Amino acid sequence: MAGEVDNKQNPVVEETAPVEKKEETAAGAAAEEQKAEGGGQNNADNHTEAAAAKPEPPVKYSVHKANFDKDVVYLYQFSRTPLLPSLSPYCLKVETWLRLAALKYENVDHKTKFRSKKGLLPFIELNGEEVADSAIIIKELTQKFNQDIDAGLTQEQKNIAHATVSMIENHLVWVLFWWRTKFPELVLKGYKVNLQHALGTRIPNGILNFFFKFSYGRKGSKKVKAQGMGVHKPEEIEEFGKHDLKVLSDMLADKPFFFGDEPTTLDVVSFAVLSQLHFISKDVNLPLRDFMSASCPNLVGHVSRMKERCFPDWDEICTKLDLNAHLPKPEPEAKEGKEGETEKKTEQESAETEKIEKELEKDKSDEKTEKVEENKEKEESK
Repeated sequence: MAGEVDNKQNPVVEETAPVEKKEETAAGAAAEEQKAEGGGQNNADNHTEAAAAKPEPPVKYSVHKANFDKDVVYLYQFSRTPLLPSLSPYCLKVETWLRLAALKYENVDHKTKFRSKKGLLPFIELNGEEVADSAIIIKELTQKFNQDIDAGLTQEQKNIAHATVSMIENHLVWVLFWWRTKFPELVLKGYKVNLQHALGTRIPNGILNFFFKFSYGRKGSKKVKAQGMGVHKPEEIEEFGKHDLKVLSDMLADKPFFFGDEPTTLDVVSFAVLSQLHFISKDVNLPLRDFMSASCPNLVGHVSRMKERCFPDWDEICTKLDLNAHLPKPEPEAKEGKEGETEKKTEQESAETEKIEKELEKDKSDEKTEKVEENKEKEESK
C-alpha cells in the first residue's frame, strides 16, 4: 500500500529508478501485501473460532408447552365428562377433525386454566406457535399438513357446506347455548359434570356448582342476548332449533354422510353440535333432543357413525375421563415430596376459593347495580 501511495505522489521515480531497485520495491510490496493478507486471514480464523466457541442462545417460545415435539398438535380444551368428550361443540369439532385427518395430537391437561391470546377455547400450539378459533385451526392445519378432507368436493358442494356450517355455528348452536344459560343446573346434571375434576381442585362441589349456576347463567345469558337469540320467546327459540334440525335431516337424507360415503368438514361440525343434544342424560328435559330422536332419526344415525369412525375409544374416554386415551401411557414415576405437594395444593385451593368468593361478590354487586339502573329507567319512563 505504501509503494502505491509513493508512486502516485512521485511519478518520475518509476521512470528514472534502476531496474533492480524497481524489482526490489515490487517484491517488498508483494511481501507486505502477503503479510497483510495472512494477518487478515488469521483474524478471520480467530473470529470464526470465537463464534464457534460461543453457544447460540436458546430460542424462547411464548407458549405453555415449552418442551414440545416437532409437528405434534397440542390441543387446549375443556375437561372430559362421563357422557361426552367435550361440552364445547368447538373443542369437539377440532378434536374430531384431528382424528379424521389422522394427525398427531395431544390434549394438554390444563384444568381449563388457560385461554388463548384471543381469550378463547379451543386453541392449539404447534412448533412453538399458538393458533386460536376452531375454523382458523382447521384451515392452518389443512395447509400445514396438506390434509384437506374436503378435497373431493366440487366447488358447488363446498359452497353448500360453507353455508350450512354457518347456519349450524351461527344459529343452531346459539339455540343450544340459550338453553344452557337458561338452565345451568341441568347442564351439570345432564352431562354429569364433576367440577372438582374438571377444574382440578378440592373445593367442595357444592360451592363450585353454586358459582357455576350463578356466574355461567348470568354471563352466558348476556352473550346470548348480545348475539340476538336471547331476545326471542322460548317457544320461538325452540322453533328455530327444530327448523335447523329439519334442514340438516333433509340434506342428509339416506346418505351415510352429507356428501356421500366419506365424512367432510360439514359432517365434523354437525357431529360436534348434534352430539351435544344426543348424548345428554334422558333424566333432563330437552325438547330439541326429543325432536331430533322422533323426527330426524337419520341425524341420530349420523352421530353414531361419526362416533364409531372417529372415537373408537369413546367409552374409555368417558369412563376414565382420560384426555389422551389415544396415546400410549408412560411408565409411572416414583412419588416424592408428598408433603410439599400437599401443602402447595392446599395453598392453591385456598387461593382459588378466595378468587371464587370475590367473583361471586363482584357478580352480586354488578347485579344490584343493574337492578338499580333498571329501576331508575322505569321511574324516568313514567
